[in-house]
Amino acid sequence: MQAFTTTLNGAALSASLIMAIGAQNAFVLRQGIARQQVFLTALTCSLCDLVLMSAGVAGMGALLARYPDLQFWMALGGALFVLCYGVMAAKKAIHPGTLALNSQQGIARPGAVILAGLGFSVLNPHAILDTVVLVGGIGAQQSVAARPWFLLGAVGYSFVWFFSLAFGASQLTPLFKNPTAWRILDLAIAAMMFAIAVSLLRQTGLI
Repeated sequence: MQAFTTTLNGAALSASLIMAIGAQNAFVLRQGIARQQVFLTALTCSLCDLVLMSAGVAGMGALLARYPDLQFWMALGGALFVLCYGVMAAKKAIHPGTLALNSQQGIARPGAVILAGLGFSVLNPHAILDTVVLVGGIGAQQSVAARPWFLLGAVGYSFVWFFSLAFGASQLTPLFKNPTAWRILDLAIAAMMFAIAVSLLRQTGLI
């Protein structure tokens, strides 16, 4: 019974952190709508969470807190990454396509999908904060016997969320045969990426 409760606690914490629409979720959402490498996209982001949460429970959260210079470079790299993605989304909003005429609304090449998924996870300080510091920090406070159950709940929910988001978004594909729908989505994603980039640059003290 204790193991079941601990697993639920891990899942609940993961849910509270992961469901907010951020850079990682926006990437998965777009790939799902475009029906481009949907399974690989969800799997890549889920596996990244598995590694990051496991590392957090193992003590990496304390390491990041101990070395603020590392956080600076992570924030700077993340800001540049999401800024580039925001510019790409803005360009697509100016020249929207349709799924019927342009199947490349999402990322099609498997290697590029994996690299993008890694970027939105490993180069995203917000994701690092959620997975390594918060989930990892709380998980590390559990007893040694309870940690695997807590991690199971947190990681399990991450898998459920990303696969549900990716394949659920694919059901919206008919709506996005209209170029206006793509324009609205890309403008929203671009605005979100720019806002995230600004917040990350503020963390570095550069602005």
